[in-house]
Amino acid sequence: MYSLHSWLKRTALLLLTLAFSFGLSGPVWSAPLLSLSVLPTANAVKDGNSILRFALPIDEPYIRDIQNAVEGTTPQIRGKRWPEIRKGLGKAKRTLDFHRSDILAAVVTDQQEVAAEQLDLIGQALLELEDAVANKDIDQFNAIRKPLADRVGIIEEAMLTEFPFEVPEEYQNLPQLKGRATIAVTTSKGEMTMVVDGYSAPVTAGNFVDLVQRKFYDGLEFTRAEESYVVQTGDPDGPDAGFIDPSTGEYRAIPLEIMVKGDSEPIYGSTLEELGIYLDEPVLTFSSYGTMAMARPGDDANGGSSQFFFLLFEPELTPAGSNLLDGRYAVFGYVVEGQDVLGMIKPGDVIESARVIKGAENLV
Repeated sequence: MYSLHSWLKRTALLLLTLAFSFGLSGPVWSAPLLSLSVLPTANAVKDGNSILRFALPIDEPYIRDIQNAVEGTTPQIRGKRWPEIRKGLGKAKRTLDFHRSDILAAVVTDQQEVAAEQLDLIGQALLELEDAVANKDIDQFNAIRKPLADRVGIIEEAMLTEFPFEVPEEYQNLPQLKGRATIAVTTSKGEMTMVVDGYSAPVTAGNFVDLVQRKFYDGLEFTRAEESYVVQTGDPDGPDAGFIDPSTGEYRAIPLEIMVKGDSEPIYGSTLEELGIYLDEPVLTFSSYGTMAMARPGDDANGGSSQFFFLLFEPELTPAGSNLLDGRYAVFGYVVEGQDVLGMIKPGDVIESARVIKGAENLV
């Protein structure tokens, strides 16, 4: 299997960061600490569902304004900043009232009726949130906010008409996920649900979904599990470190694939550091408990195959926007339900089954 680089723990007054690598026989490199200039300038998004919503390739500004207002309440509610929350919700409600027709115009025709119903429910939920704010009721607020954010995501997904780019010719022979898929995984410690994102990582997500469809992961052990670190699996029995394609008899290697914010398609084959753009932020970040990413030999950015890991997000060790994982490893999804199971997994625990429960038709 690929072994993991040990934590690179360094303490500084303003910055805690880490680096690790997946080498074939132990640590193969270490990376320098990032300078303080890369400290995040805003609160990072730490919820996988929220990251996935922001990752959707849409450009309708008004639904994004509503989303930003709703998602932005997460750090505010922790600080009980009620006046700021009330102001943001008022802006979201005005946006919905004045630009409802603009939002619906961006939705594909056969989804407009559903979108209209969701907008009605969003408007009602915004009123209910205002009541929760007036009562300073955090529990009520949180109970309303999550389904509200999910409804915004439903409308955003209804704006997507076609896959927005083509994978480079040299990778066209690999499976591609042109959209998203939801995977249900049963482990010996419990069940998890994850969403993998082909809009940001079509080859990485496509490779994973293809292996799930082949039942490749069924019965495989978790080979690494460390508290506040990672849980890793995908190493098959025998001498091979990855998937051997039965149609060719060869190891299937997939390229490093990273979509950078502001770009229209992913970068392939190189880390952001190698390209001199390590300050750029990926669309899918290592900032959520249960982030899914491809493992690879430490000396080969394009050597990933079947092994992947879940990051057990620890803000002090992997500060969102200031760690050495973003831009070095390909994130392709997030655990959205059952995250608590990850914390219970130990080496030797088993994936009993993995099944695609939504989005299988997006696999090409």
